[in-house]
Amino acid sequence: MSRAAEETNRRMLRARDAMDRSYAQPLDVPALARIAHVSPAHFTRTFRATFGETPHRYLQRRRVERAMFLLRESDHSVTDICFEVGFGSPGTFSRTFHDIVGRSPRDYRKQAREAAAGDVAAAAAAVGVPNCFTMAWTRPSTFG
Repeated sequence: MSRAAEETNRRMLRARDAMDRSYAQPLDVPALARIAHVSPAHFTRTFRATFGETPHRYLQRRRVERAMFLLRESDHSVTDICFEVGFGSPGTFSRTFHDIVGRSPRDYRKQAREAAAGDVAAAAAAVGVPNCFTMAWTRPSTFG
């Protein structure tokens, strides 16, 4: 790898690390580009080429990942979690969460709690696993 490519990767990692640290703060491409010491257009192109997704999508995914943790581990309302992880509106949060996770935040929380409570059948049914597979999977084994 050339020295220029290494330097570009370092700059992109610096910006991505800033996104990871400050995911709940308002971040925009010009601010991230300043961290990487490049123009906003060059930053967006290079970030996507380096990490496989746009800076905006990466930030959304990081926020949703944090929201998933909070939905599983806290009793905060979905609205509180929405604002805590940096989304500006519950509608945008729910739509983005559903696009990334495949279900609404409320459904995700319900399924996570059912799975944590050991209700494998209910959790499997909620995600569409056929009952015959669930019964076979939860059947006590005669081996070993």
